[in-house]
Amino acid sequence: MRTETIVFGGGCFWCTEAVFLMIKGVESVEPGYAGPKYKNEKDPSYEEVSSGETPYVESAKIVYDPDRIAFAELLQVYFASHDPTQANGQGSDVGPQYRSAIFYTTERQKQMSERYIENIQKMLSKKIVTTTEPLDAFYKAEGYHQKYYENHKDAGYCQLIITPKVEKVQEKFKDLLK
Repeated sequence: MRTETIVFGGGCFWCTEAVFLMIKGVESVEPGYAGPKYKNEKDPSYEEVSSGETPYVESAKIVYDPDRIAFAELLQVYFASHDPTQANGQGSDVGPQYRSAIFYTTERQKQMSERYIENIQKMLSKKIVTTTEPLDAFYKAEGYHQKYYENHKDAGYCQLIITPKVEKVQEKFKDLLK
């Protein structure tokens, strides 16, 4: 099986992970921090990133099978599952660590992402702030962040924030679900 990797930042990485775990052709989803290579001996921590003082974005690394899901379909799900016009945050999650960003791993992903943004911008009155950046580094988040929604569906944040996003994607993209 051939796979490709894309990293999406779209607010809280628990939300992004939950949405993409249910999409067919997605082999794995890993919450973490995307940005420049870390200069210290250890990876950036959640506490450091959540301070908003680092250049890192809460993101989800998605490994997918391009023979089972088209990159364009992943872009559709990504843009439908967050607000690409909100600068430095999503809803009440505010700060540069929650910004909307696509970290591409191939030139094709870059070009397709930029074209997609251009096309949907024509339909919106607000400016899309999603950036497209080459993936320099991705650091896996601490273990307790992995499969967070799956393991904490009854938590308040999950019920109020993540469940509505999951339900929206389930309704809009029935044909893309596992």
